[in-house]
Amino acid sequence: MRNATTGTSRGLKLGGLLLALAAIGIVVIGVTSRAGNHEKLKAWTDKQAVATVSVSQPDYGAEAGSLNLPGRFEAYARAPIYARVSGYLKNWKVDIGGSVKNGQLLAEIETPDLDQELLQAKADLASAQANVALAETTAKRWQDMLKTQSIARQEVDEKVGDYQSKQAIVKAAEANVNRLLALKSFAKILAPFDGSVTARNTDTGALINAGNSGTTAQPLFEVSNTRKLRLYINVPQNYVSQIKPGGKAQFTVPDSPDAVFEATIQSTSGAINASSGTTLVQLLVDNAAGRFLPGGFANVNLALNDAAGRLSIPASALIFDQNGLKVATVGQDHKVVLKTITIARDLGKTLEVQSGLTSQDQVIENPPDGVTDGVLVNIAAGADASK
Repeated sequence: MRNATTGTSRGLKLGGLLLALAAIGIVVIGVTSRAGNHEKLKAWTDKQAVATVSVSQPDYGAEAGSLNLPGRFEAYARAPIYARVSGYLKNWKVDIGGSVKNGQLLAEIETPDLDQELLQAKADLASAQANVALAETTAKRWQDMLKTQSIARQEVDEKVGDYQSKQAIVKAAEANVNRLLALKSFAKILAPFDGSVTARNTDTGALINAGNSGTTAQPLFEVSNTRKLRLYINVPQNYVSQIKPGGKAQFTVPDSPDAVFEATIQSTSGAINASSGTTLVQLLVDNAAGRFLPGGFANVNLALNDAAGRLSIPASALIFDQNGLKVATVGQDHKVVLKTITIARDLGKTLEVQSGLTSQDQVIENPPDGVTDGVLVNIAAGADASK
């Protein structure tokens, strides 16, 4: 009986011990699990405290190597023609749009006042010629008498001097007649070169005043050579070094937006306009068919001598502060590096960078507010940091 009781007691003690050990194990496992969860929570919290950013590498923009600028056509040669003599317009021969050749008659001017001046000048010349003929005869006679010693040399010299003086008067009268004849030739308005009449500001019977000094003076005609046109554009200073005479450019006009035409760079002004920061570039356009009109607008696509193009970044990456324009990049240690850049061209959603970046930089697309050098950041999942 005692043995049975003793065995039962031992069994109870062993069971209690096992239960105690189990309880201790449960407590240990619980404490360990809680400690592990605490560490995970701390790590997660620390990670969330670091900003997560999206990055991309600068790329070469699709539009690099070309420049779109507005331009204006001008006639290759343009001459406003003013009257050189006063009078009344007798008639005109060519209206606007008419083609003319060099030296072709455009109009004639009646010059009654000039005609009278010319008649008077011719009469003065005839009188001077008659006087010089008489003075010549007198001088010869007195020279002959000097040979007989019948007169004094002083008197002979006076007669010869009078003859020479009257010769000078004849030359002055001839010059005056030639001047008036030259003015009379301007009564015919002639085309200065081959081209077309682009303006006519007079009509038959109109009073004509010589010159263009009057406040309301207008040219009688305007003749332009439109078989070739000059196309002018203003190129920003950043691109001036890439513009070379002889280079090609393409352009479109508003009335034919799908048609592309070609122009040749002829020259540049060789100076920067201080107010606009641009230089004037002149291109030549063949207009033998009369397709384009002087004064018209064109959209010019100018090819640049820059085969590599320029690096392009999203506009959202730009940071502007008191020190200028910057972008935030991520270094190999996941720390922010701010870099100062120069913008070559603003294309709206993207920016072309002149300097300050390389194609290997990891640019933060939307930098957090207040980002500074050395700040630790996380790269968003899916962002290719090795691009």
